[in-house]
Amino acid sequence: MQLFRWFCLCLAVVALAGCASRPINARLDKADPQVGYRPHLLIPKRQNNELSTLFVMAFSGGGTRAAAFSYGVLEELRRTEIVVDGKKRRLIDEVDLIAGVSGGSFTALSYALYGDRMFDEYVQRFLKRDVQGELLARSLNPFNWWRFVGGSAGRSDMAADYYDEILFDGATYGDLLDKHNVPLAIATGTDLSTGSRLGFFQNDFDLLCSDLSKFRLARAAATSSAVPIVLSPITLNNYGGSCGYQYPDWVKAYVGRADASGVSGRPLRRYQEMEDFQKSKERPYIHIVDGGVSDNIGARGILEALEELAASAEFRGQVGFGVVREIVVVLVNSHSSPGINWDQQETPPGMISQLLQSSGVPIDRYSFETVETMKDRAEITSWRRELLVAQAMLAGMTTEQAEAKVPKITLRVVDVSFGAIGDRKEREYFMNLPTSFVLEPEEVDKLRTVAGKLLRQSARYRAVVQRFGGTMGD
Repeated sequence: MQLFRWFCLCLAVVALAGCASRPINARLDKADPQVGYRPHLLIPKRQNNELSTLFVMAFSGGGTRAAAFSYGVLEELRRTEIVVDGKKRRLIDEVDLIAGVSGGSFTALSYALYGDRMFDEYVQRFLKRDVQGELLARSLNPFNWWRFVGGSAGRSDMAADYYDEILFDGATYGDLLDKHNVPLAIATGTDLSTGSRLGFFQNDFDLLCSDLSKFRLARAAATSSAVPIVLSPITLNNYGGSCGYQYPDWVKAYVGRADASGVSGRPLRRYQEMEDFQKSKERPYIHIVDGGVSDNIGARGILEALEELAASAEFRGQVGFGVVREIVVVLVNSHSSPGINWDQQETPPGMISQLLQSSGVPIDRYSFETVETMKDRAEITSWRRELLVAQAMLAGMTTEQAEAKVPKITLRVVDVSFGAIGDRKEREYFMNLPTSFVLEPEEVDKLRTVAGKLLRQSARYRAVVQRFGGTMGD
């Protein structure tokens, strides 16, 4: 009887409290490419940064495993000294942009918000906290049900409030606009209806005619980590088509071309996605889930941006790309592969195991192809320049003239993943760490340590450090 009365009391509290409404993303009256959280506006303002090198990182999804692994990579970059214009600097100061997905988005956004302060606080405030347990406890607490039952808010909105309490302190993207000593951080989510990628930077929010500067970082992280079913989608109001948005110049290089069959399909596909976001009359609401659904590495946006830059000289000028002579892309991939013993038994796995495996395998395969495609892009960039120089020489130019006509842009891709661990038992240890938002403290520390170790043993990373006249950290 007491249990029944307690349950009735909880229901009464929920009913009296009413249903919670989700935060409404702000409308943007006029899309202005010279205002807002945009790479081409903020990267040139970076302090102690070499503008001829574009240094980009991608932090994959994978819960706390991904957050700790990517944090370990940042720690190693912070330890690595380089020399620029005769002055000693840290390699981390050269990082211009970090794309983060799910667990990786927490590390990216935290560094963008706190800078060096992050290295004093992040481990205790987030990495070694039982985030998953606290979220579960809040979800099961009847006094919290009014926040995500029956209203427009969901479990991910409750999670966003918790992330503000423990990590982001209510900060918005507007708070990042004047932070010129840290890289930009772009968390990514997935449009549940179309599978399209949506990045949390003003360029993509222009498509929704929404003002990103008023959007909370905690809500961006909650969106990027909103695993379907486990957590609810984050819903955004779509005002697209009402703010005079103009497509970037690279679109003109693709749309309507007579030889469109000979160009890359990725930018064309992105253009179609951009069109879909602007159909606010048909789609007044956009429901966004975990960014890992569309790109668990966080590198697809980087890959598409490289192709968009290659397509249009006007676009390269528009975003100030003309001074760039080297691009460094570091892919931090915390992909895991827990061992299974299904093939040792005659009885097949159950429905839940089949469902998890069936959804996970395509994501893992797509992630692998993304990494390999990025590596291939580095080779293609080199070959393309060699062909253009040869064409110029065939047209009558001297070698010196041809070299001067075609600027040399070097693309370096560094892949950091558990697959590079040489020792089988050690590799299996990290591969078997769960995808969750809670790990044992010693597991967090081991992830941080192995991240630095993998970077130091990477020949591609050593080449980057050598390029800057740097020395490896201890």
